[in-house]
Amino acid sequence: LVDLAGSERQSKTGALGERFKEATKINLSLSALGNVISALVDGKSCHVPYRDSKLTRLLQDSLGGNSRTVMVANIGPASYNYEETLGTLRYANRAKNIKNVPRINEDPKDALLREFQDEIARLRSILEKRGSSGKHKKREKKIRIGPEGESITEETDEDGDSVSPEDYLKEQQTLLEAEKQAIIANSNIIAECEEEFDTVEKLVS
Repeated sequence: LVDLAGSERQSKTGALGERFKEATKINLSLSALGNVISALVDGKSCHVPYRDSKLTRLLQDSLGGNSRTVMVANIGPASYNYEETLGTLRYANRAKNIKNVPRINEDPKDALLREFQDEIARLRSILEKRGSSGKHKKREKKIRIGPEGESITEETDEDGDSVSPEDYLKEQQTLLEAEKQAIIANSNIIAECEEEFDTVEKLVS
């Protein structure tokens, strides 16, 4: 919250000594503030003189920056202060045309680190899904006696369906190949994660 002092006329206030010097500095700061507002509203000026005074440097983020700014202009009905009231209204009319673009102050390194964390979380989710998809149904071996008295071994899955040894072998080979490809893919993802971690560490350091 910034309380801006009003512009003071020495002829009206009768200020002397230190008070007169203080009023002069106040008027200079307000003049610099007016120049900043004029440059911002104009839109054609490439340079905004924020550094002309401490006041404008403090208000830099609030004037044309990334902050939400509420400005209240105080005026009085007394005819004695007519010129001051008119000047305040003109100031407010110019100031209301300033356009700010509110956004969160975030260090670029922190933003990049957050992006890497989100990407790593996404990759971990992919790994978990691939790991769960590699699981297969439980099988149960059964031995029965054939028509000629020989013993025949059969395997059934959880649904109770009979599986021949040839089909089971093919299925196991398919599962092994799928697991092999998953391991290769996982190794690539882990390598990518390690590269991202190295990049983040370099940026942070």
